[in-house]
Amino acid sequence: MKQTQLLKGVLEGCVLLVVLENEVYGYEMIQMLKKYGFKEIVAGTVYPLLQKLEKQGCLSSTIKPSPEGPDRKYYCITTEGKAHCKDFVEQWKNLESKVDNLICLKGEKLYE
Repeated sequence: MKQTQLLKGVLEGCVLLVVLENEVYGYEMIQMLKKYGFKEIVAGTVYPLLQKLEKQGCLSSTIKPSPEGPDRKYYCITTEGKAHCKDFVEQWKNLESKVDNLICLKGEKLYE
């Protein structure tokens, strides 16, 4: 199974978690995701996702001057985005515990 298939549904929640406390611009989001271990993340994945989340009302954006280069579009989470993020965390914890249980019970069979 390719890692990208597994990541597809999870990345949205991860983006919301990153922007939960501070506003973030696109390139900064990519760097933060990489810092948290998402080494394969590229701009072509993140920018459309930020636009999608903004369109859904989970993020809002503000254009601000950059200390160097063109203006930057900063994203911050909305009330709806926080609710969506909370749902993601609850669903992830539920799924994670089920997968962990299954791996503990059946995972050793892979190495027999």
